[in-house]
Amino acid sequence: MTSVVEFSIQHFRVLDERGDVVAPLPEFARDPASLVPLYRAMVLTRTFDARAVAMQRTGKLGTFASALGQEAVGVGVAAAMRDEDVLVPSYREQAAQFMRGMTMAQCLLYWGGDERGSDFQGVARKDFPNCVPIGTQVPHAVGVAYAFKLRKESRVAVTVFGDGGSSKGDFYEGMNMAGAWKVPLVLVINNNQWAISLPRSSQTAAQTLAQKAMAAGIDGLQVDGNDVIAVRKVVSDAVEKARAGEGPSVIEAVCYRLCDHTTADDASRYRSAEEVNTAWRAEPVVRLREHLAKAGVWNKEREEALQKECAEEVAKQVAAYEATPPQSPADMFDHLYAALPASLQKQRDEATHG
Repeated sequence: MTSVVEFSIQHFRVLDERGDVVAPLPEFARDPASLVPLYRAMVLTRTFDARAVAMQRTGKLGTFASALGQEAVGVGVAAAMRDEDVLVPSYREQAAQFMRGMTMAQCLLYWGGDERGSDFQGVARKDFPNCVPIGTQVPHAVGVAYAFKLRKESRVAVTVFGDGGSSKGDFYEGMNMAGAWKVPLVLVINNNQWAISLPRSSQTAAQTLAQKAMAAGIDGLQVDGNDVIAVRKVVSDAVEKARAGEGPSVIEAVCYRLCDHTTADDASRYRSAEEVNTAWRAEPVVRLREHLAKAGVWNKEREEALQKECAEEVAKQVAAYEATPPQSPADMFDHLYAALPASLQKQRDEATHG
């Protein structure tokens, strides 16, 4: 027999767990001060998540999905995108959404069951709302990217989903279409090792999730998802490759879900404290902070000031959420049809007037 095709998957990282540089710094990262906004974005997301979990525990919010341990993926993805690009997220991409203009108050509205939380403003206006059904955002993103191609627009769709999403038929079908049509799309697999209680090892026999791209004839790459510099670099390269008409890419960002799947979950039932403790030693926020400190642009005073600033910003947004007047019962009929059917119009009138 002769070999018909061969492939390899490359793993990319710039910072190790101690924040030391282990590969050439990308141009955007050579001035350490330029990395401070990325660090701030990760700290802000972590501060927000802690407050949102506390709000859920006290009955002020519905079920919430924290991004604890995965902040570098969201921040790196958003930093690599242009304003005109479109983000097609799952339900755990608040780090990216905040950078693209979604307010924390809007995020709280969404998790509080208020659809006004999906009415983004600014840059995020054309981004898609959170997608809860696992993996179904992949075909959505392919459709967006195909529209960009048909219109000859210099825009890229970026979709993010978990390792569990990469086990779904929606992912395989969407990826196959993306490769066949050569659309401007970047598929980011946030491999946090757990699909709720199912470990990555039980989902697939593939050595990497990135190699699944090869079956669709597109490029696949693995990146250290705890290294925001590396994530931004590889996603940026893939985005600009797609923008240039050179087709889609799959990027597997390897990280770890340090929290429960959502506030409706108890991860201690299915994973060990030792495993989680080991993962904490590689987490993204401390890694970048150590790098900034070694570069001489960060210290204890700046850290304390940032923590205070983030806490105050989160508190302000929480206050805005809590001060938002509730919707009327009739609002449930809005945004469903261009012209409301007569049967629903009658129900809307009853909800309005009693």
